[in-house]
Amino acid sequence: MSLKERWQSKTPTFWKKVQRIGVACGIVGAAIVSAPIALPAAIVSVSGYLIVAGSLTATLSQLTKEDK
Repeated sequence: MSLKERWQSKTPTFWKKVQRIGVACGIVGAAIVSAPIALPAAIVSVSGYLIVAGSLTATLSQLTKEDK
């Protein structure tokens, strides 16, 4: 099965929930990074990890598929 077919196939319910959590983590991380106030370096660093982890989680959960 090609990557394109996996991307377009139906995602199981559990992985849809995981995908939404990953997107939410990425949004929170992006909001912290783009905050107009000065934040401690540790918080900005953690938010960068949130963006990466959230985007990877959302992408990889999209590639799961239901068995027939």
